[in-house]
Amino acid sequence: MNSLLKFDFIVNKETNTVNIQREFDANLSLVWEAWTNPEILDQWWAPKPYRTETKSMDFREGGMWLYAMVSPENEKHWCKNDYYKIIEHEMFAGLDAFCDENGYVNTEMPRTNWTNVFTEADDKTMVNITATYEKLSDLEKIIEMGFEQGFTMALENLDQYLKARFQLRKENKPSNKARITTYLNFAGQTEEAFNFYKSVFKTDFINGIKRFGDIPAEAGQPTVAEEIKKMVLHVELPILGGHILMATDAPQEMGFTLTSGNNMHICIEPETRAEAKRLFDELSEGGNISMPLADMFFGAYFAEFKDKFGISWMINYQNR
Repeated sequence: MNSLLKFDFIVNKETNTVNIQREFDANLSLVWEAWTNPEILDQWWAPKPYRTETKSMDFREGGMWLYAMVSPENEKHWCKNDYYKIIEHEMFAGLDAFCDENGYVNTEMPRTNWTNVFTEADDKTMVNITATYEKLSDLEKIIEMGFEQGFTMALENLDQYLKARFQLRKENKPSNKARITTYLNFAGQTEEAFNFYKSVFKTDFINGIKRFGDIPAEAGQPTVAEEIKKMVLHVELPILGGHILMATDAPQEMGFTLTSGNNMHICIEPETRAEAKRLFDELSEGGNISMPLADMFFGAYFAEFKDKFGISWMINYQNR
């Protein structure tokens, strides 16, 4: 975990609660998705060496997430979360329980009443978590089972996921000279595709291929999953007329679902921050903004959106 990010874990035996404050180096929409998308939850929720396997998820008030914590020996420990309150991008609450694979509650184990509140400031997101138990003995049992250590590890998994997912690149450009590029996403086939393009255009990659495994791990932070390490984080290839193709892998293992049309963006790299804002404001008007223009932790003033005609764009001004 980045030592500059806030993390408090407080056990209150008078109220039978655990109060957790945890800051993440990403904007609210990204963190919210990581907590509410089962494909992403499966990547980080379980402390290593366990993994999470979702059987079903219906994220709505009255819905349920049914999942298993799977050991290295493939032993499954089933849990569920019954959602009873959701305010989009603000908070959600649910009653968690140990259960069987069909969702029948194990009444001999404590239930956790979760309330998670999300707030954003300075492009970071704070998650305030309150875990409440029916009686003191339930709280003490959960603590004895290693709740603090396990949940801390899981949150560190999320740090790693966010860093790997949204560190698009650090541009090796001699200046901030404006340019237009095309940014492509592949479900694990980036290297194969770009070797093909390289043979067609008879050019070479700029600064080689950067892989997810090249991301330096911070002290105490889990490494990138083995199946992801060899995938392509970033690659650039000149084609004709000075145009650059760029790409990254966006595999299902990291929560992506690619379809024809959402796997290609026109990427604008303006010379100034002011021009980045002007282009974003005008191009995105009437469109669908998936990532608002903001300073990102990977060093860019960045946005991602579709315009009112359904064309996908990125604005990427590199802070220097």
